[in-house]
Amino acid sequence: MHYLRLSLALGLAGLTAACGQQAERSASSEMTDSMDNKAMAPAATTPILAKGHGTVTAVDKGAGTITLAHGPIPEAKWPAMTMAFKAAPTITDTAQVGEKVDFDLKIAGSAGEVMALTRQP
Repeated sequence: MHYLRLSLALGLAGLTAACGQQAERSASSEMTDSMDNKAMAPAATTPILAKGHGTVTAVDKGAGTITLAHGPIPEAKWPAMTMAFKAAPTITDTAQVGEKVDFDLKIAGSAGEVMALTRQP
């Protein structure tokens, strides 16, 4: 009789443990699947195109940057400020400190790149 009870108790313990392991595997599998999906999701950093008006305050041809004191840029929710932007050599080679300009920006995150620069008359 003791052997029967012992066998039954061990059998139930084994079944309970097996069910717990299956539940852990399912939860672990779901977590891994969820994490894999997040890792593979594309980043939400679509560039914003914006226009601005300002004054050239510095040009660094070596670094490929142009510094502009610009007015507010609503598309980026930026207030008026002075900041350096990346720019192609065609822009840095022709821009001159003190010029008032209109410019087109491509903004990604908190950084921008001047795509076009037009001198104001």
